[in-house]
Amino acid sequence: VQLQASGGGLVQTGGSLRVSCAASGRTFSSYHMGWFRRAPGKEREFVAGITRSGGSTYYADSAKGRFTISGDNAKNTVYLQMNSLKPEDTAVYYCAAKSTFLYGRAVWSPGNMDYWGKGTLVTVSS
Repeated sequence: VQLQASGGGLVQTGGSLRVSCAASGRTFSSYHMGWFRRAPGKEREFVAGITRSGGSTYYADSAKGRFTISGDNAKNTVYLQMNSLKPEDTAVYYCAAKSTFLYGRAVWSPGNMDYWGKGTLVTVSS
């Protein structure tokens, strides 16, 4: 599967932004999908994830209550709606796909994902 993230940009503190990840190749619904980010000088970290059934969503503590992950199987696209943005949310955001979690246990670590797209830069100005 090929992944392409888009929708990044410059937004003010407190603003909102939605980034998208379009999947091509094998059908999007075959994968668990996640959003990760890498802030300047930091390691890549998990932000949000959604199971391929769409039945379960997962969020990093930093994202809970502000970010929402969703998927549109008809468009082969996963979204990350980000509200109440803060300067510390400034990062390159990446989408990633996982075919199957071992033992059915969702582990959303960067090293555990199978496919990655190129990132999209989100900058939150103070």
